Amino acid sequence: MSTQHDILIVGGGIVGLSLAAALGRDGVDVALVDARQPESGWPADSVDMRVYAITRASQSFLATLGAWDEIQALGVSPFRAIYVWDAGGGGDIRFDSAELGEPCLGHIIESRVIVRALWQQLGNLPSVSRYVPALVESFDEVDGLPQVMLRGGKALRARLLVGADGFASRVRGFAGIHAKASDYGQKAIVAVVGTEKPHQETAWQRFLPTGPLAFLPLRDGRSSIVWSATSGEAERLSSLGDDAFRAALADAFDHRLGDILDCSERVLFPLKRQHAEYYVKPRVALVGDAAHVIHPLAGQGVNLGLQDAGVLAQVLTEALGQGRDPGLMHTLRRYERARKGEVLAMMTAMDGFKTLFGSQLPPLKAIRSLGLDLVDAATPVKNSIMRYAMGL
Repeated sequence: MSTQHDILIVGGGIVGLSLAAALGRDGVDVALVDARQPESGWPADSVDMRVYAITRASQSFLATLGAWDEIQALGVSPFRAIYVWDAGGGGDIRFDSAELGEPCLGHIIESRVIVRALWQQLGNLPSVSRYVPALVESFDEVDGLPQVMLRGGKALRARLLVGADGFASRVRGFAGIHAKASDYGQKAIVAVVGTEKPHQETAWQRFLPTGPLAFLPLRDGRSSIVWSATSGEAERLSSLGDDAFRAALADAFDHRLGDILDCSERVLFPLKRQHAEYYVKPRVALVGDAAHVIHPLAGQGVNLGLQDAGVLAQVLTEALGQGRDPGLMHTLRRYERARKGEVLAMMTAMDGFKTLFGSQLPPLKAIRSLGLDLVDAATPVKNSIMRYAMGL
């Protein structure tokens, strides 16, 4: 015997949880499956290695889900400026929220904070069933509907199966959707560091010949770093002793925040680009990293996933409200049309930035340096870029 729901979401990360919350607030019959129980508490002085630059548009979406107040209570770090400069060409640009009359450009937030706040919201939504922790053993199709078999023998069926299960999505594999992947030839070092000078509530990014280095401001005064470099260079840097790594990091960052006083453990992960051929198939939809993975240089990955969740929730809620089947392609194509082109444009832009700022050809170095300076001086253009990045 199996339990049937309207929507079955596999994956309890930020995107899966936000989709479940959006649907649940409209009374949609939703089931959420994930292998891990979210963290409910942690030491006050600890920082999650996974942090995200949440745009103002994503903030608004999280607020509509009822999660923003809890996120703020658990701790956020607003960034009011972004400073970008080119190590190879000398150009720079500064984006400041004050120029727009806005309180901030966005917030740096730990992954566990967003997950905990969304998880608590689901507990207040009676139409959402949570199967967590639960291991998915197999996928099948029964009587024309997708079915998930959980370890222990529990079977779940739904009119629509949603894959929110990351870049190695098993739901995508079950649906037979091909994902085109390419290796950037880079790896990123992630760590939390203390600096001699305050971070000034600014997100800093320096484009180095081997890849971008970002310092993201945290609420306790420290910074989260994402140091992308060619795979060989990243591995070399990661293998350095603590003192040598801190010195190399300060040099790479041009000592903008002085010396690096302390550094947490370092995590190294490969950077890949991946894009699903289709976001939907009959009775299956993909969101977040299951559909697309982009370079982290602009921190847009999770924001794109939250946009996926918001659009798909709206499409499904409207269909169910009109008595239509949420798993039919006529319904699902609306979601794919709304999201695929926008995501592809963002992926192309990120790839272009990576190529442009990674080139050491003298003409390109001169062009990008001049371009940064010209945009910095052109206030209307710069303000338009800021509003787009904020989702406003």
